Amino acid sequence: MTRVATHRQALSPAEKEQQQKRRKAKQFWLKQLHSWHWISAALSLIGMLFFAITGITLNHAGAIHAEPKVVARSGKLPVGLLKEFSAPAKADAPLPADVAAQVKQQTGVEVAGRPAEWASDTITVNMPRPGGDGWVTVDPSNGAIASEMTDRGWVSLANDLHKGRNAGGGWGWFIDIFAIACVIFTLTGLLLLQLHSKHRPATWPIVGLGLLIPILLIHFLVP
Repeated sequence: MTRVATHRQALSPAEKEQQQKRRKAKQFWLKQLHSWHWISAALSLIGMLFFAITGITLNHAGAIHAEPKVVARSGKLPVGLLKEFSAPAKADAPLPADVAAQVKQQTGVEVAGRPAEWASDTITVNMPRPGGDGWVTVDPSNGAIASEMTDRGWVSLANDLHKGRNAGGGWGWFIDIFAIACVIFTLTGLLLLQLHSKHRPATWPIVGLGLLIPILLIHFLVP
């Protein structure tokens, strides 16, 4: 105790000032790390729970059985609309607005603005979506409409959202932003572990175990 007190008294004013600056800098960065850590955790909490659960459902997709529900409808365009069909400017041009409105009225399926596949005898609009798919066809010669929509259930919906399958650009942006929040959460957590590891001797052995287990599994159990 006397030695410590003597050492502190021996510090020059400049050394004391430098020591105080280092302490303030450490406190500042520790506060920043805690702030970024809890903010990124709050932002990604629900997303991590969702992706963790759907990771399990994807891993056991073969054991989760769901009966697809298929809804098929048909209809016919008014004769006056047949003149709407002409060679499209683009190969994947959507159906004309009046035709799309009739398709929705008769089948309940919204096809406006969706790309269509134009052939001489059939125009097809594919309707892929998370948890299901579907299609609508229109015969330009006689105006016959046919549609089929398939729903594979909420588990398939959640699994497709996990993969970003047919979920659109907005969901793709969410996945990217969520992934960035997870990276920040992980890196700030790692730095906080480093700062507190002096008082927690088991920190790095546990972190190392978290790295070693998947490496061993990949090496010995993955074909």
